[in-house]
Amino acid sequence: MIRRPPRSTPKPSSAASDVYKRQIASNLALMSKLKTQILVFITGEGGSGGALGIGVGDHYSILEHATYSVASPEACSSIIWRNAEKAASAAEAMKVSAQELIKIGIVDEIISEPNGGAHRNYSKTARAIKSSILENIAKFKAIDLDKLLEMRYQKLLKIG
Repeated sequence: MIRRPPRSTPKPSSAASDVYKRQIASNLALMSKLKTQILVFITGEGGSGGALGIGVGDHYSILEHATYSVASPEACSSIIWRNAEKAASAAEAMKVSAQELIKIGIVDEIISEPNGGAHRNYSKTARAIKSSILENIAKFKAIDLDKLLEMRYQKLLKIG
């Protein structure tokens, strides 16, 4: 059985949630100033604070069937409709799929998955990810670090 970590809770009574929020904010501030290339790879269901935690990067790659959002569709549905049962409608409105994310400029690249999904052929998926890593390291290595930081900042402004 695969156990997934619990999603962060928006409940104001959660002291752990406050610590978690501060850690994410600190991480984002630090990453925005790192003088190195930052490649972000989304390989599954990226939702909640963990998705926000990887929200600073120079290039975002996402597997073809992965999703990415700062709140899960269930959380969004609960907030908007006071009912988690409308998660499918929320997911559609949130545009969390790889195909939607590239259209709106959140991600830069969609990595194709083997037939049936990434879990059907780990080796093929790993080779596709490795290819993207090598290509993008070479691309970003050629950019002056101060220019890279400015490009990163502009990308963050564009995303919002």
